[in-house]
Amino acid sequence: MRRMQSALFAVVIGLSGVAVAKAPAKKPATPAAKPVAKKATPAPMVSAEHKKALAEKFGGFKFGMTKDEVLGVLQKQIDEQYEDKIKATTDIMVQDRLRKDKKAELARVAGTYIAFDAHNSPWDVSIVEGEFAHNTNESMMEHWENEGGKNQRRFFFFYDNRLWKMYISLDVSIIPEDKRTFDTFRGVMENQFGKGGIDGGTIAWRAGDFDVRAIDRLKDYGALGFVVEDPHVRDSVLALRNEHKAPPHETSPVIKSVIDTDNKDHPDIHSNGGAVDAVIQAQGGK
Repeated sequence: MRRMQSALFAVVIGLSGVAVAKAPAKKPATPAAKPVAKKATPAPMVSAEHKKALAEKFGGFKFGMTKDEVLGVLQKQIDEQYEDKIKATTDIMVQDRLRKDKKAELARVAGTYIAFDAHNSPWDVSIVEGEFAHNTNESMMEHWENEGGKNQRRFFFFYDNRLWKMYISLDVSIIPEDKRTFDTFRGVMENQFGKGGIDGGTIAWRAGDFDVRAIDRLKDYGALGFVVEDPHVRDSVLALRNEHKAPPHETSPVIKSVIDTDNKDHPDIHSNGGAVDAVIQAQGGK
């Protein structure tokens, strides 16, 4: 019996030792590596051949044109488009309708003109939302180009009533839906115009007297854009925008004192009780 009790006591002591033994210290988890952002590559100067291909995007318009001069070019283009349609029929009523349609189309384009001199506009959330600013002498007009196999919209941007940029919203319906990616877009653009500089979803080229950007807006608007702009005027526009930029909102020092400094998203009420009282007193005890 004594031997059995001694043996049992030894087992209990052994198990207790196992229970109180410290578990081996765990190694601190290695923080996950942050994804490295791809560096933007500068826009290259294009060859003479590629510059000629890029210049075709001007569509008969020139930098420096006024709104009325742009409408004059559009008038000629629309007249040419309707001329063949009118000649193709001998029906007087059909001809009259086509002439009315031609006149209405130009009036529609003229009616899209907008000066960005207000605090907001219908275009503030759109595919061209980053192409203009308010109260900086900027304005815009839009034309839907749907002739000759085209199905795209051309936006005319003016600065001091002079054309300095055009944004073309490209027709994406010709690309299969499963192929509508930036890689596909980049491949098509660089095949036509040569290797470009990459910055996020933008491909850029320099052509001397004009710059070009191809913009991927597939994720947010399901659209692709193509921009030609005057780099000299752009510098002036950006400088003016910077002058008119609203100053950052300054938080009240009293409110700042309530917020903790540990980059948390809530006030540290306990350690800043005095500041909280100051805020309450400043609000008349409410």
